Amino acid sequence: MNAPASIVRKNSVCPHDCPSACALEVEVIDGSRIGRVYGSAEQRYTAGVVCAKVARYAERAHHPDRLTHPLRRVGPKGSGQFERISWDDALDIVAQNFLKAEREFGPESVWPYHYAGTMGLVMRDGIKRLTNVKRYSGFYSTICVNLAWPGYIAGTGKLAGPDPREMGLADCVVIWGTNAVATQVNVMTHAIRARKERGAKIVVIDVYRNATMKQADLGLCLKPGTDGALACAVMHVLFRDGMADWDYLREFTDAPEELRDHLAGRTPHWASAITGLSVDEIEQFAHLVGRTPRTYFRLGYGFSRQRNGAVNMHAASCIAAVTGAWKYEGGGAFHNNGAIYHWRKALIEGLDAQDPKVRRLDQSQIGRVLTGDPVALRGGPPVKALLVQSTNPAAVAPEQGLVKKGFAREDLFVCVHEQVMTETARHADIVLPSTMFTEHDDLYQGGGHQYIMLGPKLVDPPGECRSNHEVISGIAARVGAKHRGFDMTPRDIIDWTLQNSGWGTLAELEAGKWIDAQPSFEQSHYLNGFAWPDRKFRFKPDWPNVPFANDGPMGPMDTMPKLPDHWAVIEDATPLYPFRLATSPARNFLNTSFNETPTSRANEPRPTVMIHPDDAAALSIADGEQVRLENERGSVLIAARHFDGVRRGVLIAESIFPDSAYPDGKGINHLTGADAPAPFGGAAFHDNHVRVLKA
Repeated sequence: MNAPASIVRKNSVCPHDCPSACALEVEVIDGSRIGRVYGSAEQRYTAGVVCAKVARYAERAHHPDRLTHPLRRVGPKGSGQFERISWDDALDIVAQNFLKAEREFGPESVWPYHYAGTMGLVMRDGIKRLTNVKRYSGFYSTICVNLAWPGYIAGTGKLAGPDPREMGLADCVVIWGTNAVATQVNVMTHAIRARKERGAKIVVIDVYRNATMKQADLGLCLKPGTDGALACAVMHVLFRDGMADWDYLREFTDAPEELRDHLAGRTPHWASAITGLSVDEIEQFAHLVGRTPRTYFRLGYGFSRQRNGAVNMHAASCIAAVTGAWKYEGGGAFHNNGAIYHWRKALIEGLDAQDPKVRRLDQSQIGRVLTGDPVALRGGPPVKALLVQSTNPAAVAPEQGLVKKGFAREDLFVCVHEQVMTETARHADIVLPSTMFTEHDDLYQGGGHQYIMLGPKLVDPPGECRSNHEVISGIAARVGAKHRGFDMTPRDIIDWTLQNSGWGTLAELEAGKWIDAQPSFEQSHYLNGFAWPDRKFRFKPDWPNVPFANDGPMGPMDTMPKLPDHWAVIEDATPLYPFRLATSPARNFLNTSFNETPTSRANEPRPTVMIHPDDAAALSIADGEQVRLENERGSVLIAARHFDGVRRGVLIAESIFPDSAYPDGKGINHLTGADAPAPFGGAAFHDNHVRVLKA
């Protein structure tokens, strides 16, 4: 008989690009592989709950198609034809190509490209140390937060808000622009607790009737990009019907009378015509939040992924200031807690070697960069060598037609460090196998909560997999990059970063499991004033000077509204392209992570586009019929799905499916645009006009 397996639960942290950053308990079987993954019941935000895709993480970690050895391309670019080589040979080839590009075109011709495939600070951000030391082209991160964060900070002055656990103490929870059931399950944990324990009402605002809206007491399904109009009409009703807290407004806000006068014409009738909501729905929502002081606004990312996203976020955040909800435990407006951690990242990122004169290239415009657009290149040399870590731009980035064209260049050297053979890895010259989160040490913070956590190495990686830190340090040694961070272990870097950021030592974090970094109630609710010199919440944003790290003004910043409004700069429907498309997240994927796992693929069998049955009837499109979505950027073949949970004229294509799931091998981001919205760029993934053609 075989001996029974030894199973031990060990603490860890989910590494994925999700605000929840769940504290985990991972089954370690016989010290060599992982089993089921659980949410930690001890950590009060995770509260014992974890999403299903992470619970079955063993499907990813032990997937038979996982990359385990370095590979060199032997066939045409994109063919996926590779041969196994040694690590020394692989790193030597990478270094030779980087040095060649540097000699011929200068160091800015090398572009280390990365993102949030892991949210661990050491493994995600260590690539910046190589970039800074070598003066390679910098990376201007735009794909996720550049619309949402400035929109929130424009009001509060700081990216921080009321303790997310306070959702459980609210009498009304407004979940705005995030399908929390699919993407932030812990939000639902605390919102449902408020309903069970306090009788709280749950309001969900989104562009389709998704799993979260189905759990709402009040679901508001509006047209994409019209959230600012809804927010303005709600505030109009609050002022009109005497539900504005004038004592709070006069003490804590900058221009309440001017806002009231501005909103006089932003009536529910005005907003109804823009949003598609009925007047009654808008009035009902306004009276609910106006009569419920303890209303917690949980503001997501989804509704910011429009060309007017920053204005929408700011407008939504203003409602809590009009009602005075900030005064109450369980009240206020929360988006992200990024500003509470005050990290010193000099060692992780090599900030002591940073040269501000080196150009930074826009992450979202990788297609334009790789195809030689002089504006995207910012007047500098072409990119001749690319290092990709922790992201899959050949599926995730907008304007995929240009992205694929760029990756096909014969004069572009590409090294991809990856866990599985992604679309980007298939286009690489060298593919390096990467560890997963249980196979290395890293440090994490919560965006949607307030905990600092350690994700320790629990098991050895399979085959020859190496961590991001090991790969960056190996390349550094071969290209002559000198920095003490390359010679330190991840644990040494974590310990230094904790101590120099005021969070104690690594040993203390290990002993305590996590650090609760939430500021005091008074600070979190800005009861001593907001984070501006005059201590006032700003209804009138100073957009050019919002304290958000940026590369200067972008898009039509000079026409941004001076007060909350509906800013009509979205890619609206036209006679040629009469539908508006949002590419909302699929429940069983996280961007393209989990594309390969069997349960996720079974639960998401094929990509579909949701279309209102009346729109489908008008086009004689049957349920399940193959259609072509098309705009000026490209076209996609996809199955139509009749669904009455969208507004007429609106399409929803949950994503991101692998290219191979589409009949013509072209993913949904062939339709999305990479133009830079105001104020500081970004990616408007849910703001696309298209037409629907019978295939």
